Formats: sequence, structure tokens, C-alpha cells
Amino acid sequence: MEAKIDLPEVWKKARLLLKEQLTEDIFNRWISVIQPISNKKDNITLSVANDYYQDWLEENYLPLIQNAIASVTGEQFSVCFEVNSIDPASAAGIDYAEPDFSEKNPINPPPPIEKVPKKKNLKPILNHRYSFNSFIVGPSNNFAHAACLAVSESPARAYNPLFIYGGVGLGKTHLMQSIGNYAYESQGMNVCYVSSEEFINQYIDALQRRQLVQFRNKYRKADVLLIDDIQFLSSKEQMQEEFFHTFNTLFDSHKQIVLTSDRPAAEIPDLEQRLVSRFEWGLSVELEQPNVETRIAILRNKEEELNLSIDPLIINYIAENIRSNIRKLEGALIRVSSFASLTGTDLDLPTVENLLSDAIDQEKQNTILTMEDIQRLVADYYDIRYTDIVGKRKPASIAMPRQVAMYLCRDMTSYSLPAIGEAFGKNHATVLYAVRVVESRLKEESSLRQEVNSIRQKLAKRV
Repeated sequence: MEAKIDLPEVWKKARLLLKEQLTEDIFNRWISVIQPISNKKDNITLSVANDYYQDWLEENYLPLIQNAIASVTGEQFSVCFEVNSIDPASAAGIDYAEPDFSEKNPINPPPPIEKVPKKKNLKPILNHRYSFNSFIVGPSNNFAHAACLAVSESPARAYNPLFIYGGVGLGKTHLMQSIGNYAYESQGMNVCYVSSEEFINQYIDALQRRQLVQFRNKYRKADVLLIDDIQFLSSKEQMQEEFFHTFNTLFDSHKQIVLTSDRPAAEIPDLEQRLVSRFEWGLSVELEQPNVETRIAILRNKEEELNLSIDPLIINYIAENIRSNIRKLEGALIRVSSFASLTGTDLDLPTVENLLSDAIDQEKQNTILTMEDIQRLVADYYDIRYTDIVGKRKPASIAMPRQVAMYLCRDMTSYSLPAIGEAFGKNHATVLYAVRVVESRLKEESSLRQEVNSIRQKLAKRV
């Protein structure tokens, strides 16, 4: 039997109470579009236009609505929402003015009528082999490993966001996915892992299909969001805008964000400063090239994983000659072991040298000094940012180191003046002027000679 209340009148009064408690924007968007349908015993049913409204109101405003109705009636009613395609106002005999959804009043239009799935902690798409136990820790990565382990044990409490950067094949993805595997398996968290490229492609697809609600719901309701190679957001203004709001939503909800990049956030070109700032809110950790001892440990771990038996001399030879990244290091081991397995040939050092000659030649080419090596080391030496060295700012604290970098590029590499100018965003005449200025000052200033010689020695160690 229905309770003896005038439901239309009750809801009108409850709306007035809610209007006083909420901002105009929130009231117009979420409350003014609700219509009462029926009341049976101690239950009141309210109508909304679609599933999105139902989910949002139940999660955010249900207690407030129940309290408003209780204040009007003096009784406690249970309130539920029902998606109703008919005109709810007509069904209840209520004469409400329709909310203004015109372009002149943009704050009112409801989201598209799209069904937003309930949050389910589905198993994330992660490589199960990527775990902290299988990651070899050495001087080049022990800080990054410790930070990732802390984040996995206390998501959003230790370091948020965690920004991991370093060259190709140094273990960024391994550490990131280790966090995801740990958070899902040990804590049952909703983990979302995606590469930056895939994130962009999914966004474009959602735009085309008019499914932005689902796209945003997927990433903004994650407990742990892992995005690989965030540098690919460079120059993509619309994607940066979208990710900016996703980042803010997760951060404000105390959810963990982990990002990887091939360089520090401040050095990603054409990345909005507000994103750079947010990426630097938490902790940034660098993965460096592993030393020879770590490389040997990595190879021995891979040897055990693949159930191989390889002469320690060959392991040492590979570790000493393949230095650039772990991916190539493990690839070299697999290549020589596969050769032995397929041909039935016993491995010896001359055979391995021949098998890996191409890879080792490429390693030697990679050790040739580049202009970026010089720019970065000069920036580190003078305690300025790499972006200052290659940028347009002209204060003396930046102009002089930039001239030194140009001079060393001309003196220590075979690059032409135009090529050097392009690397610095200048023309060849500016480079020639910088070279002559530094040459002149080197003859007169002993302090500058000492600085340049110190930089030369550091650069020589890299070749």
C-alpha cells in the first residue's frame, strides 16, 4: 500500500532543498533532470534518462537526495533510480519546466546516452614473466627498483606519480609491469596497462564511435594506471588535454599513476608545461646502462631460465661487448645458444665472435660521440637543463655553456657547421661565432680551459 504522501509535491520541495545545497551547475546537470515515478510503502522510485545518470547519482548523490526527502516528509524513505524512456513528468502528472539543453546553456546537456559498464577488476593485459623476482638489480637500477617496489606495496601513498625514464631496453617496461602484476595479484586492484600509442589509438576510435564515456570510464576508474612511452604524447594537443583530465581525476581520487619515457619529463618536446609539472609532482627515477657485473648477472639469470649451459668465458665475452641495452644482451645469448642447438656445434670463442660480429660492430658505432652526448654532459656540468642548451633563452648563465657545447661539437665530432646549428636550433653563422668566441677565451682564461678540459675527459670516457 502506498504511503500517504503527495509525491509530486514532495519532490518539488526536495528539489528546492537540494538547489540550496548544491551549486547551480551541479543542480542543473544532475538534479533538475530527475523525475519522480512512484512510491510504494517506504520506497520512492525516481526516473533518470540513462544508465550513466543512474550510476553517477547512486555513487555520488543518493544519500543527499534521501536526506532531502526525509526533511520534507519527516519520514525515512528508501530511494532508487530507474531508467525510463517514457516522459516521466507526464507519467506522474507533474508540470515541470524542461531544463534548457540549448547551446546557450552549455552547462546543462547530459552526457551521451551510453551504457557505462560497472567496474570489474578484470585481469590486466600484462606479461606474467615481468616480476620483481625476475628483475636483476645492480648499481644502474637499484634506486628505480626500490621505488617501484615501494609503489607496488603502497599504491598512491609512496610516490605518485612515479615517472621512470631511460634508454631503450633497460627495463622500464619490466619494472612497470611488475608493479601491475603485484598490485593485481596481491591486492586485487583494478590495474590498467597501456602503451601511449595504444592510448592514442583508443581515444581516436572512441571519438569516431562516439564512445568517449566508455573510454574515460575505463581509464579514470583504474586503481593503478600504467602508461608506457608517454613521450609519444609530444605535439598531440588534443590527447594531452584528454590525459590532463584523466591524470587529475586519478590523482584527486588517490589512485596510482606510473609513467615511462625515454627522457625526463622536462625534456619531452612540445609537452604542455602543466603536464610536465604534474609528471614531476611525485618521483622521477632513471634507468642507466648496466655495468659489466650486472650484465653478467642478467645473462646467467637468462641462462638458468632457458635451462642452458654456456661456458663462463662466452658469458663474459657477451657481457663485455654488448653494452647498450638488456634486450640486445639477452638477444645475443639466445642467438648463440640457438646456433649451438640447431647445428649441434660446440660453442667456442671464435664461433661466438663470428656469430655476434654484426651486433658488436653496431655496438661500436653506438659508442661514437654524438652531439646530444655533448649537449647533455655540458648541461650537467654547468647545472642547467638540457632544454636550456638547445633552447632560445639567452642569459649569460646559459649562453656561455651553449657556446662551449657548440665548440666541443665542432672540435670533437665530424659534424658540419650547418648540422651543428640544426642540433642547437641555430644557423651555421651562430655556430661559427660561438666557436671563435670560445677559442679566443680559452687563450686568455685558465678557468675556462680547466672547465673545457674536464668536460673533454668526461666525454672521452663515453667513447
